[in-house]
Amino acid sequence: MESESQILSSVIYGYFFSPEDVHSMLILLQTYLIILLCVNYNPCYACGQAEYKMGDECCSMCNPGSYVNRHCTAWTSTSCAPCIGSTFNDQPNDLEQCSPCTVCDGDCGVKTVRACTPSSDTVCGVLEGHYCIIPYKGGCRAAHKHTACKPGQFIKQPGIEYTDTVCEDCSDNSYSDGSFTSCKPHTDCESRGLLTVKAGDQVADSECGEKSNTALTVMIAATIIIIIIIIIAVTAVRYRRRKKIPEHGPTPRR
Repeated sequence: MESESQILSSVIYGYFFSPEDVHSMLILLQTYLIILLCVNYNPCYACGQAEYKMGDECCSMCNPGSYVNRHCTAWTSTSCAPCIGSTFNDQPNDLEQCSPCTVCDGDCGVKTVRACTPSSDTVCGVLEGHYCIIPYKGGCRAAHKHTACKPGQFIKQPGIEYTDTVCEDCSDNSYSDGSFTSCKPHTDCESRGLLTVKAGDQVADSECGEKSNTALTVMIAATIIIIIIIIIAVTAVRYRRRKKIPEHGPTPRR
């Protein structure tokens, strides 16, 4: 048989609270106890956005351009020191030293476009005639030379800062030395009234020459040769005749 107190409690709960209300109250109480434990014992307490955890303390981060010289304690705040020399830190940090500045190496195809500061790293850009292969934070860490198109190819797309040159082969009846932005058609010697001395290919243009009358040229050459032969023959005959005539001196008188 229930006691009078149990009966009274049942009547009160039944009169003032429904079973659903009692269940909700128990959940709220449980949540409150969990939060209270986290705050007191700090097993799940998170530091703020500009803080970092050091032991049981939440220390303030150092500003860009500085590093942590001494971590905070329960009685002292974080001690920061500025980055010096060729070092930097570009974000709020809990680092115990600054990072070395990037050196833009010409052998890697890059040059300095913005010098390093305590709060920002060096920004490198590509050298002229190069394109970037390792982009990094608005700059470039390494670059390659633009591809040079070969003779017989034309530059379909010139190389720029972040893309290489695109080359393409010339079609038939056209040529390029590799520096053209489009292939040039071979010269039509016949249409100009000229003779094709050498046909063009993908590398070079056609070579033209003046047309000549072959028959007339042969006739003139033959005529010249015949005249030269006749002159030589006549000269030889005259020379022989002179040698055959005896040389007579004056006849002596008696």
